[in-house]
Amino acid sequence: MTSEAPFVRVTTADAVTTLTLDSPHNRNALSTRLMAELHAGLALAAADPEVRAVVLGHTGKVFCAGADLSEATGADPTVGPRGLVELQRAIVDCAKPVIAVIDGHVRAGGLGLVGAADLALAGPAATFAFTEVRLGLAPAVISLPLRPKLEPRAASRYYLTGEVFDAAEAARIGLITRATGSSEDTGVALKDLLDALRQGSPQGLAESKRLANADVVRSFERDADELVELSARLFGSAEAQEGMRAFLEKRPARWVVR
Repeated sequence: MTSEAPFVRVTTADAVTTLTLDSPHNRNALSTRLMAELHAGLALAAADPEVRAVVLGHTGKVFCAGADLSEATGADPTVGPRGLVELQRAIVDCAKPVIAVIDGHVRAGGLGLVGAADLALAGPAATFAFTEVRLGLAPAVISLPLRPKLEPRAASRYYLTGEVFDAAEAARIGLITRATGSSEDTGVALKDLLDALRQGSPQGLAESKRLANADVVRSFERDADELVELSARLFGSAEAQEGMRAFLEKRPARWVVR
């Protein structure tokens, strides 16, 4: 009897733990299982004194499709958003720098993982979109790490329109650290960052990360409960139920004006 393949593959080499999202059946969506495995991988990296950094990557053409809509109708509507808050906070609180490496599509809740990461590199295949508005939702809990980092006018535009934008624009507005021209360039950029981080002391890295994330931590402490409640209310609304059904049925929602 073979064990079930993991949704998050964990490897450690050369003082770096790599967490690879590998749930192709749902485009690396934030299912309960994927989030639990990602939590576990982060905990392993945090507990290993030899690890200096964590890389968050993915297989396939999608980094993360956002919430797993098949799990969005549970009895307690706060479970999903609360779980995403806790996962984002685990990335922020991890004493090791976390680098997101993206070469595919990122949508909705997946942007929260990118925002929670300390550094983010994106290649030419990367695209980004806050698609919540088109489902009758809003980018509620993912705003906790993102609002302190995003250029305000850009946040207004992309929150409201749901437009797709590329890695160069993501770098311009503060969503990612650097856009690269090819997968080879991404590899070189990642190597340069990791080589630099390997020169840092564990204490120096942890305390420097804490300083850099001060505004993000304040955002969580001030707004997490309110945004969980907002997200739960929206997911339970008639508009959102219609939006999610329309998405799953691959048809326009009823409110779309043509």
